[in-house]
Amino acid sequence: MSRIVLERERIGRSPISSRAIKAAGILFLVNAAIVVCFSSVSMSANVQRVGPGSFEGGIILGEPTGFSGKLWTGLNSAVDAGVAWSFGKGGHIHLHADYIIHNFDLFEISTGQMPLYFGVGGRVRFEGEDSRAGLRIVIGTEYIFEDAPVSLFFEVAPIMDVIPETSSDVNGGFGVRFIF
Repeated sequence: MSRIVLERERIGRSPISSRAIKAAGILFLVNAAIVVCFSSVSMSANVQRVGPGSFEGGIILGEPTGFSGKLWTGLNSAVDAGVAWSFGKGGHIHLHADYIIHNFDLFEISTGQMPLYFGVGGRVRFEGEDSRAGLRIVIGTEYIFEDAPVSLFFEVAPIMDVIPETSSDVNGGFGVRFIF
């Protein structure tokens, strides 16, 4: 009889804990505050294909692997986000969002553009009872083709999880996005 009760309790549990839902809410508020605080930051640049209102959508391959989107909020600023799956230890769903600033003057290339970007944001990892939320610091570079609405990027993001406990992690990957 106790076996049936235990099975009903196991089936009745939500795969996403209330702690993870609270963490997602906190992460959303932190990211909203970051966007508001940094939305006035700008740097000079000669942006051809990208700028305020431009959107990029594509994929990222690495840890984790999934969909990547980027909304340009200024000439040198953007909000990027990802919905991905980690293939590491047990696998988990990963959501992140970052506010990033681009430096178009660092690399001089003959065609296209290649800004270095850096920023801060947050990450939520849903993995049953081991769900986590934390802060990300992202640094990467992106090649924006001159003759095609496509960009390639590489990024690395050290992470400091703060919910439910302090731990660290690193994400990174290569990706391709179409520019709309």
